[in-house]
Amino acid sequence: MPGRSIGFLTSTIENNRLAEYVGRQVQAFYPDNYTVNMADLAHCTNTALDRVRYCFEHINDKYYFDKDGKVIFNHLNGDHYATFLYFLSNTVWLDSNDEVLASKIFLLNKALHGIDVFYEVSMPDIFTLIHPLGTVLGRASYSDFMVVYQGCTIGSVVGRGFPTIGKNLTMYSNSSLLGNCIVGDNVIVGAGSYVINSEISNNKIVVGQHPNFREIEIENHEDIFFK
Repeated sequence: MPGRSIGFLTSTIENNRLAEYVGRQVQAFYPDNYTVNMADLAHCTNTALDRVRYCFEHINDKYYFDKDGKVIFNHLNGDHYATFLYFLSNTVWLDSNDEVLASKIFLLNKALHGIDVFYEVSMPDIFTLIHPLGTVLGRASYSDFMVVYQGCTIGSVVGRGFPTIGKNLTMYSNSSLLGNCIVGDNVIVGAGSYVINSEISNNKIVVGQHPNFREIEIENHEDIFFK
């Protein structure tokens, strides 16, 4: 598929065509009386792609770079497109204050990829989604270099607050951080593990389920997901 250069980002679809592509998807999935403002959407698409470029250039994965080593956005790669749609919904909400369009792009992401990341959620600048079907990322204090697999949940416990998360969090499949969790840097949450209203110190692997989870010291931590 031929690429188009967008600043330092190579894309499989031109900016204006991408905005039109999203607009058509929104209209097809949610065919009510609302009309997409294409000028606003095109502007927000450019901003979202800038955020995508910055995010992707830190990811250590061959699918995020073309054969010349340039950062690539592939609109037909589900992980790429899910990340873009989050950035776009959040950008629309921040820049145009169009909550209807932001809601529809959020719902489009949910419908296409099975991921729930509301447009008001402040995701970090640098993160990677790895086939995130069934993942719910709620209101939390996030940090850069976060990795999330399928079936993960970050969110609140009623009346008990939201997680605060340090840098270099990796959440493997079907793991959860719930409530007033304080999570340090360089933490791995093992598959099927979950933590509720607890503190996890730096450089730990978490295994097991609340309240009987265990913390295992990480030795010689090497970040395999990011540059």
